Amino acid sequence: MTEYNLVRSKRKTVGIYIRGGNLEVRAPLKCPKAEIDKFLALKEKWITEKLALSEKLAAQKEAFALNYGDMIILRGVKYPVVAKAGTRAGFDGNIFYLPPGLEPKQIKDICINIYRRLAKAYLTERVAVFAEQMGVMPASVKINSAKTRWGSCSSKKNINFSWRLIMACDDVIDYIVVHELSHIKQMNHSIKFWAIVESVLPDYKMRNNQLKALQKQLRAEDWE
Repeated sequence: MTEYNLVRSKRKTVGIYIRGGNLEVRAPLKCPKAEIDKFLALKEKWITEKLALSEKLAAQKEAFALNYGDMIILRGVKYPVVAKAGTRAGFDGNIFYLPPGLEPKQIKDICINIYRRLAKAYLTERVAVFAEQMGVMPASVKINSAKTRWGSCSSKKNINFSWRLIMACDDVIDYIVVHELSHIKQMNHSIKFWAIVESVLPDYKMRNNQLKALQKQLRAEDWE
């Protein structure tokens, strides 16, 4: 049987979690080890397949590096990373330009900073457009480094977006913006909440599917 890390807590069921090629099992405090092993034996084929995929993705992430000439995504469109004489870095509408002679990690870090600036400007603009249309007013719009959430809305109406969202196409960006603004009216994912989203974006389900495609791509890239 595959080795695993066992974590016990006050949960009621056994759960299987696979990350970075490692298997973690979470189980109730008093669940017998034999019962846990029996459960894992039933899931052996699924575990083997998921571990192989997880190890492959982990290897891809480790090998990920940005170099001059590579193409990166901005608002759903690919643009080249180009060395340009001088000390300035930015995006001019056609290329991501950076000073020459940088190492891959430096290139990636600078590109992330450019993404952050672009995300702040564009997402703030889109929030203003849809906030007026929806009759809501967020308290603030901020950009963060969230890895598992594209956006969030607090009970105080503060909206946060991951800078990674600026990689998505405009339709997906608008979907996330509307999603978070809808939380100002409904702080849940109830039928009423989704009705608000649909009233603004009738095709929101299609846009969500596009978002999943981007998520799949980024899982193989290391944008830490």
